[in-house]
Amino acid sequence: MELIDKMLISPFQRFVKIESLSGILLFAATILALIWANSPFSDIYNSIWEYELGFSSQDFELSKPLLLWINDGLMAVFFFLIGLEIKRELLIGELNSMRKAAFPFFAAIGGIAVPVILFLLLNTNPNTQAGWGIPMATDIAFTLAILQLLGKRVPLSLKVFLTAFAIVDDLGAVLIIALFYSGDLNWNMLLISFVLLAILYFLSYKRIYSKYISFFVAIIVWFLFLKSGIHPTIAGVLMAFSIPIRQKIGVSTFTDKLSEIVNRIKISDDKESPVLTQLQIAEIDNLEDWTCRVQSPLQHLEHRLHNWVAYFIMPLFAFANAGVSFQTTFPIDYALVFNISISLFLGKSIGISLMSYLSLKFKWAELPDGFGFLQVVGVAILAGVGFTMSIFIANLAFVENTAYIDSAKIGIIVGSFISSLIGFSLLFIFSDKKKKLNPHCS
Repeated sequence: MELIDKMLISPFQRFVKIESLSGILLFAATILALIWANSPFSDIYNSIWEYELGFSSQDFELSKPLLLWINDGLMAVFFFLIGLEIKRELLIGELNSMRKAAFPFFAAIGGIAVPVILFLLLNTNPNTQAGWGIPMATDIAFTLAILQLLGKRVPLSLKVFLTAFAIVDDLGAVLIIALFYSGDLNWNMLLISFVLLAILYFLSYKRIYSKYISFFVAIIVWFLFLKSGIHPTIAGVLMAFSIPIRQKIGVSTFTDKLSEIVNRIKISDDKESPVLTQLQIAEIDNLEDWTCRVQSPLQHLEHRLHNWVAYFIMPLFAFANAGVSFQTTFPIDYALVFNISISLFLGKSIGISLMSYLSLKFKWAELPDGFGFLQVVGVAILAGVGFTMSIFIANLAFVENTAYIDSAKIGIIVGSFISSLIGFSLLFIFSDKKKKLNPHCS
């Protein structure tokens, strides 16, 4: 039992800690960006992100402001990690069976649909209609960071539930971006990119994988998506689905080989020498080879990228995008601010709670052990924290309209703040209540 806990619970606890610290860094980056953007040095802040970077030749040019290199380039790595997480959850995680996936799936559907519907009902300006996708996303790093503040008052199963429906939520956001927030399509470039992806999928199916080939193809596919009209971050998700999840060898084979290698290293040990023998060096190289074979490529990449995304890419994205100047010459669209903040707060809380309740009442799903329905309501409110993905969609929705982008960001910050404050408070209260609401008796 202890071994199972270490294998299943401990990795998730490490994941929660990473995401929680990332949420703290996101918060710090946001505050710093807001202070700088509204200081006497705001021109420096803006000029940094507008600085052009790139390269060109006689027949080719690729040049973008630093802000777009972050939003189109580094965020493709973020989306690649999301793709890895989605694939893992679908194959071996909390979404790999109908029984486990049902409750977070219905919760996510409500959390996507109701905020969108609420925004469309509230919005009366045709020019801001494109912002309907902004309130549909939940920022898992922020929400897990808030849950961590509650300590042991919040059960691990509730964090697993939040993570599971956030993964479905991310999948919905990816599909929305691909279908509704892409420009005019260049079908020739798309066809080439899909052929390259199909080749990688076929090789993955045959358990043939090379990180060097995958990296080279990823660069090409990213560029083709960039020029084709589909946002290049979608290339990151599609590339993630080409990464194999199965190891080349099983754990039992690896442990047998490990024992053989250890024995050979011991036998060849020269205790009088301060350095390794040639045989020991060869065996260590052999160990590295077997270690690569036993590792899941998907799990290995997810592990390697998680810290980079959590501690660098997401805070940098927040720092570059959250700097809204309240002294801007562009008028703030207060109606848009209100619509987004209300859609995030009320839309998420009502959508997730309602669909969760209906799924239990009509026996479409079962309430997981360890927490009650009141805590589901608390998490539903907390899900209104939609920072990273919401800002990302806002940039796509309004493209070059700075006034609408800044107004949307203010709405996201306000809605996220209200959701985090009320969600935290209710979870603090509900955490002592073990009574479950029984949807079958109403």
